[in-house]
Amino acid sequence: MRIAIIAPPWAPIPPTLYGGIEQAVDAEARGVLAAGHEVLLFTTGDSTCPVPRQWLLPEAEGVRMGVAVPEVRHVLAAYEAVADFDIVHDHTVVGPAMASRWGPDSGLPPVVTTIHGPLDGELADVYRRIGDHVGLIAISRAQVKPAPDITVARVIHHGVTASEFPWGDGQGDYCVFLGRLSPDKGAHRAIAAAEKAGVTLILAGKVREKAEKEYFEQEIAPHLSDTIRFAGEVPHEEKLRLLSGARATLFPIRWNEPFGLVMIESLACGTPVLAYPEGAAPEVIVDGQTGFLVDGEAEMADAIASVGEIDRHACRAAVEDYFSVDRMVREHIELFDDVVAGRVAQAQAQAQTRGRGVSDEGGSSGGHGEMGEASDRGDGESSGS
Repeated sequence: MRIAIIAPPWAPIPPTLYGGIEQAVDAEARGVLAAGHEVLLFTTGDSTCPVPRQWLLPEAEGVRMGVAVPEVRHVLAAYEAVADFDIVHDHTVVGPAMASRWGPDSGLPPVVTTIHGPLDGELADVYRRIGDHVGLIAISRAQVKPAPDITVARVIHHGVTASEFPWGDGQGDYCVFLGRLSPDKGAHRAIAAAEKAGVTLILAGKVREKAEKEYFEQEIAPHLSDTIRFAGEVPHEEKLRLLSGARATLFPIRWNEPFGLVMIESLACGTPVLAYPEGAAPEVIVDGQTGFLVDGEAEMADAIASVGEIDRHACRAAVEDYFSVDRMVREHIELFDDVVAGRVAQAQAQAQTRGRGVSDEGGSSGGHGEMGEASDRGDGESSGS
């Protein structure tokens, strides 16, 4: 199968710093290629994912995240590049909204998209409007609960490759919090639990936006000490070192977290996760086996004291047995097969109804501007389109 994957334009694939969506896209692209399929990743020019790539934007537009024009330019160029593929897996928001207005007669491939955010408010309205026309992939059952009327083609949990994560015995004698610095992620609750338990806590995460900076100054900075440390927004290798050396990863969320990739990254390192039972956490953590599901800072502090009861080998086995890239890719391919078969059947039925061949109108014409492309060796060069 010829599979095109469109990444958001906000961070390179894989990300150099924070970027759970981009990590998931990188794993999917590499996994689809390894499974023997032809893949094209449309991303930004600073991406290094070792699959065939094309781009319009030379660098990720993180500083303009949410601005319409960069994403629209990126998406328009992407759909010109992927017009002759069997299926498109679009991880942007704008692209699937556009694709929802196309039909089989457009000459463009069918499109599926992964919902990466919470299905409430404005985002739910977007997917409610396009769900009958674009295949929607949810990343947890918890994600879809607030909007049961939205048509979801399949729930596919994220996966990672355990062998790419260092095994750790937890001898670093600290707990770790990794994630965006915001009230819903709960770094301040992790601090409170660590202080109650009398253990060292290392926090690492993104503090770029105004709200994140205000939260950090008000809720985090006053508590920093020799035992409550802030490491900043760390690169991937440092994140793995922190996870593998930790006694436990603290995940005290107070919102409907769609997934929480850091949980399975922690388990891959053998490190148990102590989480509040909200969002997708109960779908990822088996209470008493791969961590503890607790309610409140006092219970989390007690769980820190009991974390030695968790078998770290069982944590890693949970990733190898289920939360793997192989399983994630297999489930995506099964869905892609169904979608492509459905498009073919629909086109055949329409052709029979018309009493003539399937229309071959549509397609794409030359691009506007210069796009770059790279082979699977990762050495890109600019080429006109």
